[in-house]
Amino acid sequence: MFSDFIIRSKADLIHAIHTFGFLPFFANSIEGFSIEEHITTDCWYHSDSGVWSAWEWKGPVIRETGCAYGKFFEKKACYISPEWFPVFANYRRDGYDFDARYDDGLAGYRDKLLYELIDNNAPIISKELKTLGNFRKGGNKGFDTIISRLQSRCYVVISDFVYMKDKYGKPYGWGVAEYSTPEQFMGEHFSENVYREFPEESYDKLLAHFCRLFPNEDIKKLKKFLG
Repeated sequence: MFSDFIIRSKADLIHAIHTFGFLPFFANSIEGFSIEEHITTDCWYHSDSGVWSAWEWKGPVIRETGCAYGKFFEKKACYISPEWFPVFANYRRDGYDFDARYDDGLAGYRDKLLYELIDNNAPIISKELKTLGNFRKGGNKGFDTIISRLQSRCYVVISDFVYMKDKYGKPYGWGVAEYSTPEQFMGEHFSENVYREFPEESYDKLLAHFCRLFPNEDIKKLKKFLG
């Protein structure tokens, strides 16, 4: 399925997310399974204007589709459609909401600290999170590791990318990740569907879907990729 499509525009990217359900940003262990490998050169980086189009599309794509975006596979960013994310999250959470995971000793104190800061202040950018959680020199450590782990377990998503503004109100630099919980960002569609089945059932659905996407891929490789 992935060998035939080409991304020439933001609309093509949105169509691919809805068509395939899962779309990693960068090349990974499954050959051909990424935006990087299917986007035209001028949409990846336009040398004449110096614009990295695929990067600029991140925020608008998230807002327009309501999809989940975060480091879900191999510590790399991926778009997951609203239809598939509750299934994926149920598997990765192993049926636990965050409080239950913490109560059972499956999450550490700093994970709980950061998760609750996001849950209570969403949407919130990383700079503000680090300040609120005292993730700085002499304070708490491991912000990047913890935020990546919370994304991998589907308790946190990137809900937008926002730009800093200069004194004239003009945006500058790269978009800064804004974090939220799926419950807050996706609302009832997520909350009412994430725990509707056993995690094992969600895993079977995911594996079957990936086998359809990659019929010639080694199933052991697909299982490893799913985590």
